[in-house]
Amino acid sequence: MNASKTLLASALGAVVSLAALTAAPAQAAEQEKCYGVAMAGMNDCASATGAHGCKGQAAMDKDPGDWKLVAKGSCQQMGGNTMAPMKQ
Repeated sequence: MNASKTLLASALGAVVSLAALTAAPAQAAEQEKCYGVAMAGMNDCASATGAHGCKGQAAMDKDPGDWKLVAKGSCQQMGGNTMAPMKQ
């Protein structure tokens, strides 16, 4: 009985993991990086200008080097840019 429960738990874990892996590309296809719209501390990853290297470290609102993921096609409506600024 224990062996069958272990096997069932392993199979269920594999199904859940596979579902999570297949959902990520679909979500990424519906979003885009939008530079210059993230509020201080609300950026999604490293600054394009090299000012910092992690999520949540934007020092000021709407820094052109900081980005967040937004719905595809909505970036420019928010006043942002889909192109990363050039490093200086």
